[in-house]
Amino acid sequence: MGTVGPPHGGTPVSGTTAAAPPPRTGPWRFVLAFGTVSLLADFVYEGARSVTGPLLARLGASAAVVGAVTGAGEAAALVLRLASGPLADRTRRFWAWTVAGYALSVLTVPFLGLVSTLWAAGALVLAERVGKAVRSPAKDTLLSHATAATGRGRGFGVHEAMDQIGALIGPLVVAAVLAAGGGDYGPALGVLAAPGVLVLGLLAWLRWRVPDPASYETAPAPAPAGARAGASGAEAAEAPAGGAPDATAARTGTLPRAFWVFAAFTAMTTAGFATFGVLSFHLVERDLLSPAAVPVVYAAAMGVDALAALAVGWAYDRLGPRVLVVLPLLSAAVPALAFSDALVPAVLGSLAWGAATGVQESTLRATVADLVPSGRRATAYGLFAAVMGAAAAVGGTLAGVLYERSVPALVTVTASVQAAALLLLAVLLPRRRTGRR
Repeated sequence: MGTVGPPHGGTPVSGTTAAAPPPRTGPWRFVLAFGTVSLLADFVYEGARSVTGPLLARLGASAAVVGAVTGAGEAAALVLRLASGPLADRTRRFWAWTVAGYALSVLTVPFLGLVSTLWAAGALVLAERVGKAVRSPAKDTLLSHATAATGRGRGFGVHEAMDQIGALIGPLVVAAVLAAGGGDYGPALGVLAAPGVLVLGLLAWLRWRVPDPASYETAPAPAPAGARAGASGAEAAEAPAGGAPDATAARTGTLPRAFWVFAAFTAMTTAGFATFGVLSFHLVERDLLSPAAVPVVYAAAMGVDALAALAVGWAYDRLGPRVLVVLPLLSAAVPALAFSDALVPAVLGSLAWGAATGVQESTLRATVADLVPSGRRATAYGLFAAVMGAAAAVGGTLAGVLYERSVPALVTVTASVQAAALLLLAVLLPRRRTGRR
């Protein structure tokens, strides 16, 4: 498992029709360059997401509507990958899908501050998230090849950390312009057009430098998940589902059983996870913060996201999937803290939300790469995201509805779901092999 195919000849993995030239840069530099792309892109769309709740509220949305719109946006960003992932695998045009998705997102956001109706704002929120659905399976596949040489957890963790630097800067810029402009969302979101143009230029340059990232994966990847016992990275990651590699899946090209049980665990942690749209709605509607201050909290959450991605990614390469125990714990803590009527617990809950998001966006993707052969990896990322998307739609809507009716009920339901996720993870955790080091 995890092999790319013949290193010479055959069908190139990244969508070319003939043997592609070797990369003009090393795997770590590729990860860092792609991290810069994500930094700039997150500058754009995370800057917008930081004010989505207050913006929709100004246009007349209730908490339930905010939860439904933001939950549907996350669902679109994830469920639509059910189509984009297999299509990327089938066409092998990973770069084309990546560029198209980024273009849709960064070109949509600046218009969000110009609309004056709720339906138009909701449509733009969804369009930006569709762009993420278009690019993500292909982008993650490109990254997965480079992280085979850098270490899955570390590679995805560094990428996510850089991603979140942009997610920190963007909201701060939006907050500054929003405050200076007296609460006018037009200029605050319009400034995000400039980093969007840089995203497209840098992607074109990186595509020229590394036309076929699959060449990074011509050797076995560093074993990240308990591979001290001598198993490959994919074999070690599959141990939670039964201890032995899924040889049938590797031979037939189907997705291994371990992938599906891991997706079930992820769905449970996501189903009890509120969106930041609902969190920001609470901060403003309960008069805990002004709309201009909300992006500052969001930026702080993105900073915690980056630190969590680095820390858990590093731990994953050494300890394996057992480090994921932190995800249900963080997810359960979010509503218990974030929906308080006191400022400090509410802000701490937002930071816990950021930490959980960091784990979701880095270590979960690294685990998928270790579970699935490269030839089916975009499909796996698409299916995995679809499972998360369905759970995100439930989580976002449920959080909004329960918030309006009973915050204690919301806290209880979320804690129950995360407790069930912990039990499932306990079943999936790899058994330590005796007599082997």
